[in-house]
Amino acid sequence: MSSERLSALTGWVVEQLGTKNINLKPLTGDASFRGYYRLHLLDSESTVTGAHRTLIVMDAPPPREDTRPFLAVCTMFDQHKVRVPHVLASDVQQGFMILEDFGDTVLSQVLDEDNVDQLYSQAMNQLIDLQHAPALDRYPLPAYGEAKLIDEMNLFDEWFLRKFLMLIPSQEEQNMLMTSFDFLANQALRQPQVVVHRDYHCRNLMVLDQSKELGIIDFQDAVIGPITYDVVSLLRDAYVQWPASSVQDWLKIYWERQSIRGYLGKTSLAQLQQWFDWMGAQRHLKVLGIFARLYFRDGKDGYLQNLPLVFFYLLSETKGYNELSALHEWLCERVLPAFLVEVPESMDLLAEFL
Repeated sequence: MSSERLSALTGWVVEQLGTKNINLKPLTGDASFRGYYRLHLLDSESTVTGAHRTLIVMDAPPPREDTRPFLAVCTMFDQHKVRVPHVLASDVQQGFMILEDFGDTVLSQVLDEDNVDQLYSQAMNQLIDLQHAPALDRYPLPAYGEAKLIDEMNLFDEWFLRKFLMLIPSQEEQNMLMTSFDFLANQALRQPQVVVHRDYHCRNLMVLDQSKELGIIDFQDAVIGPITYDVVSLLRDAYVQWPASSVQDWLKIYWERQSIRGYLGKTSLAQLQQWFDWMGAQRHLKVLGIFARLYFRDGKDGYLQNLPLVFFYLLSETKGYNELSALHEWLCERVLPAFLVEVPESMDLLAEFL
């Protein structure tokens, strides 16, 4: 952040809170252009914050970021009792916002074999509430349509294959990829369409210090889309891996809870599993492209360490389905060897596909 923008942000915060006795400490950002600060109140002058002694200040510089979707989606979830940060003040024109502080503990920091069942149970309950939150009339959520789904998968070709692996598909391979992308996008649109967070995973779920409940962040890109998208993000997380048997058990619990609430109609568990795998393939094609793009375009190399697990998911999700056999065989025969050259340490994880 430039000194001029930091000065403007500080002045705005002082004006909103009615006190100059504050301290702003920068926090680690996410994969966007947004910046975050923890605001410490050093006195009790402010009447805006009540019992809050720390707050989060968001800097979303226009025109790179637009805070209006965040504010609208936050209001929608908050009114439906989905646990999101309360907004204390905002300035859309400047891209500034003051939020409730959820603390520093993300779900990924506390997950272990002893607590994962309880925490994922809570995360799935929150997800079901989120998925069926009624949209605000003033901000109808955009549709996660076919064009968007395919554009996301094209990131795999552009950034993961061509940039990261330096692998240029032939015209025949390109045609096969397009056919596979079309199939995955169309299958996603056959699912019940609900509110989709789009990044519902262990780094966007916060363990709140006082109540130990889970709070949800990074929801501003919410859309209306496939019912399995977010549960894939949660159970086949790019940052943590669980045994396939555990994932199947959790997916069954999710199916049971959605069915009890009447959100799946007569959808069988077998159908949900198929949707889950095919939705996972779409998501993980996209994520491989995004992680490579974050490295090459944005200089963020930390995501490269997560590529092997995401590629493992993709190979697992395309295996055993006749509809995706051409894609799976090509990934194993053409892409996997190139990937192992670039990331040889992933051999043990991916050996079953050689």
